[in-house]
Amino acid sequence: MNTPAWMHLTEWGARLTLLALVLLSVISIAIILDRRKFLKSRSDTTPLAELKSAIHNGKVAAGASRESVISRYLALLTERFSQSPAESIDRATRSFISEERQSLERGMTFLATIGSNAPFVGLFGTVLGIIQAFGQLSTQQSGSASVMAAISEALVATAVGLLVAIPAVVAFNIFQRRIREILVPCEILRDEFLAHRARKD
Repeated sequence: MNTPAWMHLTEWGARLTLLALVLLSVISIAIILDRRKFLKSRSDTTPLAELKSAIHNGKVAAGASRESVISRYLALLTERFSQSPAESIDRATRSFISEERQSLERGMTFLATIGSNAPFVGLFGTVLGIIQAFGQLSTQQSGSASVMAAISEALVATAVGLLVAIPAVVAFNIFQRRIREILVPCEILRDEFLAHRARKD
């Protein structure tokens, strides 16, 4: 008995869906490793009190990493804008933070998309696999045991979808928290710098 064309389509659709999930997983892992390394290089463990002290001393904190956002931000305040008007400082620092945010959040949209949609892609692959399994049963090409095995195989797509989504969601949340930890002190230091300038004036 000839196999209907739609059964071939569902079979290939299920395989392509699984292949797409594997590819998305590889890309997701690559982004996670890249962002982890990048955020680590841009973060700084210098206590906020020491950073505030650097504002009053007019120089970058001694313990600040030269690659960190905080170090470059303090250099911007204490070296380039030490004598600038408050309005210019406010605009410049907001622009700096916006640029850094774009750099730090690169790849975050992809991780969020994968985390929210990978389970549905896996579910789509499972639906195609189940359609194929029941198609085999309707054409009497295989016994019930074979159909159950085909359904079990189809459910693998849902499991793979979850395995792709969960690390992406976890990494997204962790990275977003680290980005806030990097940028929030910048806003605090801006206010501290402007307040220090106002007291001096």
